[in-house]
Amino acid sequence: MDYKSLIVGLGNPGGKYVDTRHNFGFMLVDHIISLGETRKSMRLARLDESGDYELWRASFGGATCLFCKPLTYMNLSGKAVAKICGRNGLSPAQVVVAHDELDLPVGRMKFKRGGGNNGHRGLESITDCLNANDYFRLRLGIGRPRDEFKGISDWVLEPFTRDDEEVLPEIIKAAAKGIDLFLRRGVGVAQQFINSFLPERDRPENRPESNMDS
Repeated sequence: MDYKSLIVGLGNPGGKYVDTRHNFGFMLVDHIISLGETRKSMRLARLDESGDYELWRASFGGATCLFCKPLTYMNLSGKAVAKICGRNGLSPAQVVVAHDELDLPVGRMKFKRGGGNNGHRGLESITDCLNANDYFRLRLGIGRPRDEFKGISDWVLEPFTRDDEEVLPEIIKAAAKGIDLFLRRGVGVAQQFINSFLPERDRPENRPESNMDS
Protein backbone atom coordinates (compact mmCIF):
# COMPACT_ATOMS: atom_id res chain seq x y z
CA MET A 1 0.00 0.00 0.00
CA ASP A 2 1.17 3.52 -0.80
CA TYR A 3 1.21 5.99 2.09
CA LYS A 4 1.33 9.75 1.79
CA SER A 5 3.10 10.33 5.08
CA LEU A 6 4.48 8.81 8.26
CA ILE A 7 3.51 10.81 11.34
CA VAL A 8 5.87 10.10 14.23
CA GLY A 9 5.21 11.19 17.80
CA LEU A 10 8.30 11.14 20.01
CA GLY A 11 8.29 10.05 23.63
CA ASN A 12 9.41 7.37 26.04
CA PRO A 13 7.45 4.16 26.68
CA GLY A 14 6.29 3.18 30.15
CA GLY A 15 3.79 4.44 32.68
CA LYS A 16 6.17 6.73 34.54
CA TYR A 17 6.71 8.85 31.42
CA VAL A 18 3.08 9.16 30.29
CA ASP A 19 2.41 12.76 31.35
CA THR A 20 5.94 14.16 31.03
CA ARG A 21 6.99 17.01 28.78
CA HIS A 22 9.20 14.72 26.69
CA ASN A 23 6.10 12.73 25.70
CA PHE A 24 4.30 15.59 23.95
CA GLY A 25 4.66 13.82 20.60
CA PHE A 26 3.14 10.63 22.00
CA MET A 27 0.20 12.68 23.27
CA LEU A 28 -0.51 14.00 19.78
CA VAL A 29 -0.45 10.56 18.14
CA ASP A 30 -2.64 9.19 20.94
CA HIS A 31 -5.17 11.96 20.23
CA ILE A 32 -5.33 11.19 16.52
CA ILE A 33 -5.65 7.46 17.19
CA SER A 34 -8.50 8.18 19.61
CA LEU A 35 -10.26 10.10 16.84
CA GLY A 36 -9.88 7.10 14.57
CA GLU A 37 -11.46 4.85 17.18
CA THR A 38 -14.69 6.86 16.98
CA ARG A 39 -14.69 7.92 13.32
CA LYS A 40 -15.33 5.04 10.94
CA SER A 41 -14.35 7.28 8.03
CA MET A 42 -10.72 7.21 9.22
CA ARG A 43 -10.57 3.40 8.74
CA LEU A 44 -8.13 3.03 11.60
CA ALA A 45 -6.15 -0.21 11.74
CA ARG A 46 -3.47 -1.37 14.16
CA LEU A 47 -0.63 -2.87 12.15
CA ASP A 48 1.82 -5.62 12.93
CA GLU A 49 4.64 -4.20 14.95
CA SER A 50 8.04 -5.10 16.26
CA GLY A 51 9.29 -4.34 19.72
CA ASP A 52 10.64 -1.08 18.32
CA TYR A 53 7.35 0.72 17.74
CA GLU A 54 3.56 0.84 17.76
CA LEU A 55 2.09 1.48 14.30
CA TRP A 56 -1.32 2.38 12.91
CA ARG A 57 -2.81 3.05 9.48
CA ALA A 58 -5.56 5.64 9.09
CA SER A 59 -7.17 7.95 6.59
CA PHE A 60 -6.31 11.46 7.73
CA GLY A 61 -6.16 14.75 5.89
CA GLY A 62 -7.68 13.10 2.83
CA ALA A 63 -4.87 10.56 2.55
CA THR A 64 -3.81 7.18 3.90
CA CYS A 65 -1.02 7.68 6.43
CA LEU A 66 0.97 5.78 9.00
CA PHE A 67 1.17 6.87 12.64
CA CYS A 68 4.01 5.70 14.85
CA LYS A 69 5.11 5.79 18.47
CA PRO A 70 8.70 4.52 18.77
CA LEU A 71 9.22 2.24 21.78
CA THR A 72 13.01 2.38 21.70
CA TYR A 73 13.25 5.29 24.18
CA MET A 74 14.00 8.75 22.91
CA ASN A 75 17.71 8.41 22.13
CA LEU A 76 17.08 5.52 19.70
CA SER A 77 13.90 6.80 18.01
CA GLY A 78 15.54 6.77 14.60
CA LYS A 79 15.84 3.00 14.64
CA ALA A 80 12.05 2.63 14.50
CA VAL A 81 11.52 5.45 12.00
CA ALA A 82 14.14 4.12 9.57
CA LYS A 83 12.71 0.60 9.79
CA ILE A 84 9.17 1.78 8.97
CA CYS A 85 10.38 3.98 6.11
CA GLY A 86 12.43 1.13 4.66
CA ARG A 87 9.59 -1.37 4.82
CA ASN A 88 7.07 1.02 3.23
CA GLY A 89 9.21 2.84 0.67
CA LEU A 90 8.89 6.22 2.38
CA SER A 91 11.43 9.00 1.89
CA PRO A 92 12.52 11.40 4.67
CA ALA A 93 10.47 14.14 2.96
CA GLN A 94 7.32 12.09 3.73
CA VAL A 95 8.04 11.97 7.45
CA VAL A 96 6.53 14.37 10.02
CA VAL A 97 8.04 14.22 13.51
CA ALA A 98 6.11 15.77 16.42
CA HIS A 99 8.37 16.54 19.37
CA ASP A 100 8.77 18.68 22.47
CA GLU A 101 10.62 21.96 21.96
CA LEU A 102 12.48 23.80 24.74
CA ASP A 103 12.82 27.07 22.83
CA LEU A 104 9.06 27.62 22.54
CA PRO A 105 6.76 28.29 25.51
CA VAL A 106 3.82 26.02 26.21
CA GLY A 107 1.06 27.03 23.82
CA ARG A 108 3.30 27.87 20.86
CA MET A 109 4.06 25.54 17.96
CA LYS A 110 6.21 25.73 14.85
CA PHE A 111 6.15 23.66 11.67
CA LYS A 112 9.19 23.42 9.44
CA ARG A 113 11.11 21.15 7.13
CA GLY A 114 14.72 20.33 7.88
CA GLY A 115 17.04 22.30 10.10
CA GLY A 116 19.13 21.48 13.14
CA ASN A 117 18.24 19.23 16.05
CA ASN A 118 18.81 21.80 18.82
CA GLY A 119 20.23 19.11 21.10
CA HIS A 120 17.08 16.96 20.91
CA ARG A 121 18.28 13.37 21.16
CA GLY A 122 15.24 11.95 19.38
CA LEU A 123 15.79 14.18 16.35
CA GLU A 124 19.51 13.42 16.39
CA SER A 125 18.75 9.71 16.24
CA ILE A 126 16.25 10.12 13.39
CA THR A 127 18.65 12.28 11.39
CA ASP A 128 21.44 9.73 11.88
CA CYS A 129 19.32 6.70 10.98
CA LEU A 130 17.68 8.31 7.94
CA ASN A 131 20.99 9.90 6.92
CA ALA A 132 18.95 13.02 6.16
CA ASN A 133 17.46 15.99 7.96
CA ASP A 134 14.88 17.11 5.39
CA TYR A 135 11.93 15.59 7.22
CA PHE A 136 9.22 17.81 8.68
CA ARG A 137 9.18 18.78 12.35
CA LEU A 138 6.17 19.84 14.37
CA ARG A 139 7.76 21.58 17.34
CA LEU A 140 5.51 21.58 20.42
CA GLY A 141 6.61 24.14 22.98
CA ILE A 142 7.42 23.09 26.54
CA GLY A 143 9.54 26.10 27.57
CA ARG A 144 12.72 26.04 29.62
CA PRO A 145 13.02 25.68 33.40
CA ARG A 146 12.89 28.95 35.32
CA ASP A 147 14.99 27.43 38.07
CA GLU A 148 18.60 27.95 36.97
CA PHE A 149 19.66 24.94 39.02
CA LYS A 150 17.26 22.50 37.32
CA GLY A 151 18.85 20.46 34.55
CA ILE A 152 17.21 20.02 31.17
CA SER A 153 17.10 16.24 31.53
CA ASP A 154 15.11 16.58 34.76
CA TRP A 155 12.83 19.23 33.25
CA VAL A 156 11.75 17.25 30.20
CA LEU A 157 11.05 14.14 32.28
CA GLU A 158 8.74 15.98 34.68
CA PRO A 159 4.97 16.39 34.21
CA PHE A 160 3.57 19.67 32.96
CA THR A 161 2.50 22.18 35.58
CA ARG A 162 -1.18 22.17 36.46
CA ASP A 163 -1.76 25.44 34.58
CA ASP A 164 -0.07 24.14 31.45
CA GLU A 165 -1.78 20.76 31.70
CA GLU A 166 -5.15 22.51 31.45
CA VAL A 167 -4.37 23.87 27.98
CA LEU A 168 -2.81 20.69 26.57
CA PRO A 169 -6.08 19.41 25.02
CA GLU A 170 -6.52 22.68 23.14
CA ILE A 171 -2.92 22.61 21.90
CA ILE A 172 -3.05 18.98 20.85
CA LYS A 173 -6.34 19.49 18.99
CA ALA A 174 -4.79 22.43 17.12
CA ALA A 175 -1.65 20.43 16.30
CA ALA A 176 -3.78 17.65 14.83
CA LYS A 177 -5.64 20.23 12.73
CA GLY A 178 -2.28 21.56 11.54
CA ILE A 179 -1.24 18.12 10.32
CA ASP A 180 -4.62 17.74 8.61
CA LEU A 181 -4.06 21.05 6.81
CA PHE A 182 -0.55 19.99 5.80
CA LEU A 183 -1.81 16.79 4.23
CA ARG A 184 -4.75 18.46 2.50
CA ARG A 185 -3.35 21.83 1.47
CA GLY A 186 0.41 21.78 1.83
CA VAL A 187 3.15 23.20 3.98
CA GLY A 188 2.36 26.90 3.51
CA VAL A 189 -1.19 26.70 4.82
CA ALA A 190 -0.12 24.43 7.66
CA GLN A 191 2.67 26.79 8.72
CA GLN A 192 0.35 29.78 8.67
CA PHE A 193 -2.07 28.04 11.02
CA ILE A 194 0.43 26.28 13.30
CA ASN A 195 2.96 29.09 13.65
CA SER A 196 0.31 31.68 14.52
CA PHE A 197 -1.64 29.52 16.97
CA LEU A 198 -2.24 30.80 20.50
CA PRO A 199 -4.37 29.03 23.11
CA GLU A 200 -7.30 31.00 24.50
CA ARG A 201 -5.49 31.86 27.71
CA ASP A 202 -2.61 33.54 25.86
CA ARG A 203 -4.58 35.66 23.44
CA PRO A 204 -4.20 39.39 24.10
CA GLU A 205 -7.87 39.97 24.76
CA ASN A 206 -7.86 37.28 27.46
CA ARG A 207 -4.79 38.40 29.37
CA PRO A 208 -5.55 39.96 32.76
CA GLU A 209 -3.80 43.22 31.93
CA SER A 210 -5.98 43.68 28.84
CA ASN A 211 -9.06 43.65 31.06
CA MET A 212 -7.79 46.34 33.41
CA ASP A 213 -9.14 49.88 33.29
CA SER A 214 -6.77 52.20 31.48
